[in-house]
Amino acid sequence: IASIMNRVRDLKNKYRNEDNNTDELNCTKISADTTDNSGTVNQIMMTTNNPEDWLCFLLKLEKKGFPQMDVSLLNRLIGRYSQAVTALPAEKHSQDESYARILVRFAELKALQDPEEARDQFHLARLNCKKFAFVHVAFAQFELSQGNVKKCKQLLQKAVECSAVPLEMLETALQNFHSQKKQLLSDEEK
Repeated sequence: IASIMNRVRDLKNKYRNEDNNTDELNCTKISADTTDNSGTVNQIMMTTNNPEDWLCFLLKLEKKGFPQMDVSLLNRLIGRYSQAVTALPAEKHSQDESYARILVRFAELKALQDPEEARDQFHLARLNCKKFAFVHVAFAQFELSQGNVKKCKQLLQKAVECSAVPLEMLETALQNFHSQKKQLLSDEEK
C-alpha cells in the first residue's frame, strides 16, 4: 500500500509540475504542449473530471483558430470533445449546464463533417439534457439548416411541452421560425 501511495504522490507531483495544476483548473493557461494537450486532459481526468473544467479547456482550444476553415483543428476538437463526452457519465451530469454545452458543441462540430453523426449527437444531447432550452434550439437550428423545416418546428414544440428553460428562449426561437428567419436565435438573443 505504501508503494502504491508513493507512486500516486509521484504522479500527482509530476502533473502538478508539468501543467501548474491550479492555473490550469482556473483556465488561465493551457499546457505547454499546444498540439495535443494530453497533459491537460490527463490532469482534468485524474483530478476533478467535471464538466466545467472540460468546457473551459475545450473553449480555450477552440480559440486557436476557426474549425470551419481548419480541418486539422476541427479533427483535434472533435477528438477532444469526444474524449470529454466519454469521460463524463450522462447519469451523473445530465443536470449540469456545462455538460449540456459540451454535448451541443460536439454535435455542432460534428455537423461540419457528417450531418448524420451530428444528428445522432444532437439527439443524445436532447435525450440527456432536456431541461435546457438551448439544447433543443441548437438541434432545431441544425434541422432547419438541413432543410428539415417540419422537424425544426416539431423539436421546438416538444421543448415547450417538456418545460425546457428558459421558456423565453423557446418562444423567441418559435417567433423567428414563424417569421421564416434562417437563424432561430440571433447572437444577442443567445
